Amino acid sequence: MKAKLRIAIDGPAGAGKSSAARGLAQRLGYVYIDTGAIYRALAWRAIQQGLDVERHAEAIADIAGRMQVEFRGTDGGQHIFVDGEDLERQVRLPEVGAMSSPVSAIPLVRQNLLQLQRDLAAGGGVVMEGRDIGTVVLPDAEMKVFLTATAEERARRRFEQLKGDHPEVTFEQVLAEQEERDRRDSSRAVAPLRKADDAHELVTDGMSLDEVIDRLARMARGMESDADV
Repeated sequence: MKAKLRIAIDGPAGAGKSSAARGLAQRLGYVYIDTGAIYRALAWRAIQQGLDVERHAEAIADIAGRMQVEFRGTDGGQHIFVDGEDLERQVRLPEVGAMSSPVSAIPLVRQNLLQLQRDLAAGGGVVMEGRDIGTVVLPDAEMKVFLTATAEERARRRFEQLKGDHPEVTFEQVLAEQEERDRRDSSRAVAPLRKADDAHELVTDGMSLDEVIDRLARMARGMESDADV
């Protein structure tokens, strides 16, 4: 029986981590753990309770320490459940996404969610993606990938997504925002984005999503052992 891996996928914004991680998990029959959804679920709880990041950081961190999170398969795909409640729709709301970034920057929040994330991955058979999975959350993961692309390539992909609904947006604007976000993510004090020393770096310029998933799946299957789990 093949051992099931803990797969950590990190990388900058716009690199396609979520799509690749979700597709890889489906290919391998693993659970996809979207750590961003966990922070958005916390942001939703904070909004519900009228909490403000600046004034109520400790209260938000306390909620983080008590949250029970599961990722379950449903008829509509995999959903996030918090304290038994399906929050998949709520965590995708724009206002929740906007609040999740400052919420995730609270040091005690990240500390309180660290063990939760490790517990979700403890049994193996998971693909977990984020910004600090291979460096902080799962430093001993059996497979680590740093998925990236040039700033220009990531901006081009984002521009293609936006231009239909937002014809006023220019590629130059998107690229400038991309480079600014890269700077923030790499220099922030809490869980800065960086490649783990033992991570496999995959630059996806010129690759389709299927090609990326194929490459990752081959890597994972090559690392799966025949040892009993």
